[in-house]
Amino acid sequence: MPFTIDSARNIFPNTLAADAVPATIARFNQLNAEDQLALIWFAYLEMGKTITVAAPGAASMVFAENTLNEIRKMSPLAQSQAMCDLANRADTPISRAYAAWSPNIKLGFWYQLGQWMEDGSVAPIPKGYQLSANAKAILEAIKQLESGQQITVLRNAVVDMGFDANKLGGVARVSEPVVPPQEMSQRSRVTIEGVTNPTIYSQHNLIPVCLNHLTYVL
Repeated sequence: MPFTIDSARNIFPNTLAADAVPATIARFNQLNAEDQLALIWFAYLEMGKTITVAAPGAASMVFAENTLNEIRKMSPLAQSQAMCDLANRADTPISRAYAAWSPNIKLGFWYQLGQWMEDGSVAPIPKGYQLSANAKAILEAIKQLESGQQITVLRNAVVDMGFDANKLGGVARVSEPVVPPQEMSQRSRVTIEGVTNPTIYSQHNLIPVCLNHLTYVL
């Protein structure tokens, strides 16, 4: 569902802060696929800390349970590929299943993946990876929003991922797809300035997630 300044004001009446919702969504949509995916990962690792927890009820998540369990049983490289496929809107069984879910289920899906990334069940973010300046600024902007606004922005960020054959004419294709790195020696966890979520450094057998252009801290 597209958001405008007016529709956002209806969601959050009597506050000028409503303007920040469509503005933040517009800025997110201008990021390339790699930055969008990285920003989502970092945002979900911050859930319950600087960003409001966005998890739908257990009943709703039943529809995503099989797909989540399928991803959890994959190898780390396959997990990374599955997430890349979602961001790239690739035509895969997982991407097609994802496209059929409601926005709230998609939100809960990424929330669960974020939890599993934290506990080591799903491949984490590459060692030393840094968000681009634009993506980092958007993440900081999300942190400053009210709780309901944060959820609205995050929901909009993930709603068009996956592959929906019925929407091919109305959804922009990814011009520079992200791919998982093939170098297995890069397996490690990550920290980033300004993100308070502790990562698990003891998990030595995990691979990084899918990003084309890695920037390492020297």
